[in-house]
Amino acid sequence: MASGVKPRVKAPKTAAAGETVTIKTLISHKMESGQRKNKDGSPIPRSIINRFTCEFNGQSVIDVKMEPAISTNPYFEFEAVVPEAGEFKFTWYDDDGSVYEDAKSVAIA
Repeated sequence: MASGVKPRVKAPKTAAAGETVTIKTLISHKMESGQRKNKDGSPIPRSIINRFTCEFNGQSVIDVKMEPAISTNPYFEFEAVVPEAGEFKFTWYDDDGSVYEDAKSVAIA
């Protein structure tokens, strides 16, 4: 895992079967577009999180492709239906090949 890259996820621990819940994610990442230059005038290489996915019990919930114009520390807030007890799996894909993951279990209340 690249230095300083930390995913954070806020998701409910319990939900009613069929309930729609709000999920919030943030990943600390500098998101360098590749278009800026350093003080020597050399281009700073592109380094972004280029894809974010969320699955619930293996089923896709969201799949986002990110482009260089996205801001530093990308934040996503979205809704998902919780059909049964299970686990949300969150995955961020970095240009350098790194993959960052987090998971949150949800019980049926």
